Amino acid sequence: MPQLLTFDTSLENYAVDTLLSMRVFVAIVEAGSLSAAAERFSISAPMAGKHLQALEARVDARLMVRTTRRQSLTEIGREYYARCRRILAEVDAADSLAESMSATPRGVLRVTVPLTYGVQFVTPAVTEFLAAFAQITVELDLTNRMVDIVEEGFDAAVRIGTLADSSFVARPLKPYAMTVCGSPAYLARVGTPATPADLARHECLGFVHQGREAGWRLEGEDEAMHARRTQSSRFRTNNGQALRKAALAGFGLVLQPHALVEDELKSGALVAVLEDFLPKPSPVHLVYPRDTRATPKLASFVDFMVVKLGV
Repeated sequence: MPQLLTFDTSLENYAVDTLLSMRVFVAIVEAGSLSAAAERFSISAPMAGKHLQALEARVDARLMVRTTRRQSLTEIGREYYARCRRILAEVDAADSLAESMSATPRGVLRVTVPLTYGVQFVTPAVTEFLAAFAQITVELDLTNRMVDIVEEGFDAAVRIGTLADSSFVARPLKPYAMTVCGSPAYLARVGTPATPADLARHECLGFVHQGREAGWRLEGEDEAMHARRTQSSRFRTNNGQALRKAALAGFGLVLQPHALVEDELKSGALVAVLEDFLPKPSPVHLVYPRDTRATPKLASFVDFMVVKLGV
């Protein structure tokens, strides 16, 4: 176990060096004797004994029972030993983290992100991040597949929707809002829906994820209504850009992320409808493995993305 504090053999200094005394105490327990522990710290056995005495004076209790032939922990000593190990582990972890964070962020960072969100939000942020950190390279995987970031070697991922896995650190980003819209020509031809029930006479363009129709669940509609609309959809695809193109061509209505159609809504090429029935915005998180020694490249990326895309 590394020494983090400079050892001073003078009696007036060792007593106040509580962390070092804890380290010596742990070494005495684990090595089995004062002399063996003293060797680890390059001190004398009597000095190791003084560290133990200092802790016993501090807690006002005997930590060890020592005879000429053996030593054993008291009941208080066993609990104190366990607590010392946890405290020293946290101190070592904090020092390691501070040391790693002071290093220059560098290396390859692999991040996986849902396709539309990645194109609209993450890609512009990543280019700014790379401009700020010249020694980092980012590999951005854009996919709607649920990637196992540990198994497949990714440093981080963006997850849209409710998180099911608590084994990751999750930093919240801005929620993901949806929009229903169609072209002015389509609405002039078929009419503007006022409620979800009106969609029965509309062409609702379907988003397919892993072979299953996703989305198009509006507030105020029942499951039967959703099922009928899903079955009647004549155009389905797993790409939001393709659905946007179909909507612009006047083929039907599309339910897609507001960010994907924001420019068209501003220009009037697409018109928003059913705004009172939109699904609630989905939560978005940047997740990464729970690791107390996060690398500088990952720590800098997480902090940057939270500032750029966070709530």
